[in-house]
Amino acid sequence: LKPLWLKASGPHLQPSGPKEKIGEASEPKDFSLAKMRLVVTILLAVLPSCHCWTKDFKCDASSNDPTCGDSQAHEDVTLLQKSAARTKPLGALSVAGKVEGGAAQEAQSAGGDFGVPMALVLGSCLALFLVGKNAETVSEGSAVVAEFLGTFALVFTVGCCVITGSAVWNATAIASVLMVMVYATGPISGGHLNPAVTLSLAMCGKFDWDKVPLYCASQIVAGIAAGSCFCSLLSPKSVDVAPVAPYTWTAAFFVEVIYTFMLCFVVNNCAASKRNNEAGDGNQFFGLAIGFVIVAGGYAAGGVSGAAFNPAVALGLDFSSSQEIGWSFAWVAFEILGAALAAAAFRFVRPEDYSDVDIKSYEPKLSVKLASEFMGVFMLVLTVGLNIATGSAATAWSAAAALMCMIYSLGDVSGAHFNPAVTVAVFLRGKCTAGELVSYIPVQLLAGTAAGVITGFFHQAGPTKDVAHFLQPGAGHSIMAAGVAEAIYTFVLCYVVLATATIAKPATQLTKQNFYFALAIGSCVTAGGFASGAVSGGELNPAVSTGLAVASSIYSPAGATQVGSTIGNLIQLGVWELVG
Repeated sequence: LKPLWLKASGPHLQPSGPKEKIGEASEPKDFSLAKMRLVVTILLAVLPSCHCWTKDFKCDASSNDPTCGDSQAHEDVTLLQKSAARTKPLGALSVAGKVEGGAAQEAQSAGGDFGVPMALVLGSCLALFLVGKNAETVSEGSAVVAEFLGTFALVFTVGCCVITGSAVWNATAIASVLMVMVYATGPISGGHLNPAVTLSLAMCGKFDWDKVPLYCASQIVAGIAAGSCFCSLLSPKSVDVAPVAPYTWTAAFFVEVIYTFMLCFVVNNCAASKRNNEAGDGNQFFGLAIGFVIVAGGYAAGGVSGAAFNPAVALGLDFSSSQEIGWSFAWVAFEILGAALAAAAFRFVRPEDYSDVDIKSYEPKLSVKLASEFMGVFMLVLTVGLNIATGSAATAWSAAAALMCMIYSLGDVSGAHFNPAVTVAVFLRGKCTAGELVSYIPVQLLAGTAAGVITGFFHQAGPTKDVAHFLQPGAGHSIMAAGVAEAIYTFVLCYVVLATATIAKPATQLTKQNFYFALAIGSCVTAGGFASGAVSGGELNPAVSTGLAVASSIYSPAGATQVGSTIGNLIQLGVWELVG
């Protein structure tokens, strides 16, 4: 691996390695080795499904062959083992078991048809053909292989987690594999591992359009191959792609768009922006920020759409599902829309990337800073609200991840306060102007209100619609106790912001980059959220408190009682947070 192959304009995105031609005498390198690696990887993924495919068609209800398993084995037919049997409607993104007996019999009779495993082989051959025709250098061929391997690992982890993992830790596990594969493949291919990311980068002008088809083909084939593999390994269970009941496709549409937007926006800002990646001094937090978008969105949207945020994931899960193929194509459309919105937002908040201004002396306009604050607060409050509305057990962890990712993305645009209490603290520290103070806080509260309205509708349609989520002290605690808890942990949050994000870099530090500031700030929410959540709710932010107050005003179950009033609690807790 040669990290110095990376271009200064987009150091984590696009390999620009040595331009030796394949087969040049000066440094002979056989590109067929890269082809062989891809062939072996695909075959290892597909052959287990092919084995199950042929085995299941040889078994029938009257068979005494011990290799056919028990008498019910012939009913356990997944989509990878059939081509014509598609009778059951789509279910939620969840574990699917057996199909109807009639479908199994139909699948048995379809033994002469080509199934999905054969389609995988043919698709892989086409991908190899494209690689051979388009790759001019060894590095370009390696990039395609890296995208395949990274995407395969991601989709395989998704499938295994959903089928056998823990609902509490699934999103964290998936985020972790994405993070490590972005770091591992970044120096080779840019570590996209997602067709939506590739498209968004191309729309931003940060990736060559002529490489987009090959990257997307490699990622999608990898996703389907990974689906083939985990489906065969864990057969007869599979994962279905569809809205999660009781939500409908409109709710799934919204969360897939908004969190794919967040994922692509974080990639664009952390891995492609000029000021986050000055020449010769690229940041090292890009993989952490990208991976932990899945912690934010996975817990917030997992109970709505399944939280794919990636066409390769959606297609890989859907093609290996025991249900009828269909919803994945809608998910792909939603995710492409999110990618396009992320590209548009990036161009708005990063105009310096498209001009000849001096990066070192550049100062964003106030309108750009306000847009940055709005997006950051909106994503934070929406993540908190959706976690609460869907009954997530990891609200503080998910909210902390959302805050961290957006701070890494927009810290050099507006300062990434995303909190009126933080803005006040930074102003008192002398690092924020009075004009910014009086303009930031209304925008932050407006963003919190907008996210609160959306949260209210999700609560009304969701699984916790019979549970009230008022802004009030926890059971057995007074408003005074809740206020003190809010003040203490808001103090911790603001102090960490001042100590990590507003100080000069040490003279001994060779890089201008600050790796840890957003991680430290986000971790304050993890600490305070879990520590004070049962006492005060652990908001630590007047914008979050505003959003939750608005959400409960939009919808609360009939007959629910509240301690105090919504406005009174909001004012009291907001004052305590500002005191902190």
